[in-house]
Amino acid sequence: MNVVCGVIFKDNHVFIARRKQGKSLEEKWEFPGGKIENKESEKEALSPELFEELGMQVEIKKRIGSFPYQFEEVTINLIGYSCDFVSASFKMTDHDSYEWLPPEELKKMICQWLILL
Repeated sequence: MNVVCGVIFKDNHVFIARRKQGKSLEEKWEFPGGKIENKESEKEALSPELFEELGMQVEIKKRIGSFPYQFEEVTINLIGYSCDFVSASFKMTDHDSYEWLPPEELKKMICQWLILL
């Protein structure tokens, strides 16, 4: 399964959102995005997912990489794009919280996640 996510920047901070209870990976922090459906391109899939989940509009910049991730019985190919924040209502459908973190704080958080894996 191919999933695309946005690594979204605003004022030298990076956006992350926490999955709400009742959703898969509940209470886990993520770069938001979603599944690539049928004949969508990676970029075509990202914009509507961000708008649907967060009321967010971004300017998609460039593909920054992909990472295979085994989740339960499914392997996810997570594809990341750097994005510049444009606007958002922050009406959240899949998340219950969000943060704008400076890159050094995000790096510390990711290192803590890796230790827990």
